[in-house]
Parts: sequence; C-alpha cells; structure tokens
Amino acid sequence: METEIISEKKNLLLKRKEIHFQVNHEQNGSTPPRLEVRKTIASALKAKVDLVFIKKMETKTGTHIAIGLANIYENIDQARLVEPNHIIKRNIPAKKPPEEGKK
Repeated sequence: METEIISEKKNLLLKRKEIHFQVNHEQNGSTPPRLEVRKTIASALKAKVDLVFIKKMETKTGTHIAIGLANIYENIDQARLVEPNHIIKRNIPAKKPPEEGKK
C-alpha cells in the first residue's frame, strides 16, 4: 500500500490541515481499512494518529487507487468540536468485548 499526499491546505479558522490523498493498493486488492490509512498518513506527515480523521475514501471502479480527504487537527478537543460524531466514530478503533472465562 502506497500513500501519496496530493494536496495539503492549512485552515487556520478550524485549526486543522486539510489533506487530499491517494492510496495505491494493488498488493492488497481490496480497499485498505480506514485505520491503516490513518497510520500511513500520520507517519507521512509526522502527526499523531489520534489527530488524523479520514472524512472520505473511495476506490474508483476498475482500479486499485483510492482517493480521499482527511483532516489533521492541532488537538483532540478541537477535533471533537468540529468533526461530526459519525466521522469520529468511524476513525476510532472498535473495542473488543472482554472474553468470557478469562479473569
């Protein structure tokens, strides 16, 4: 999976960077998980993974290239203030329920 940053714009009013990115996923075949893409964007831009929120990501029909939009915030409080709840939920890893029988 190769991630390429197409454009980067600072939004001073909302205290975030708005990123357009492209992911080439020929090796994987299917569209990569959102959490995996978050990690690659965070490492490419030297940001904390917790502050990266992917708003949109879609693979064009017949290709192995996904194009998307992401926002990188200065702090988590600003992200919670600006981002809609459904976007925040999509970008948080699912918690595994505790297994029964183990204590």
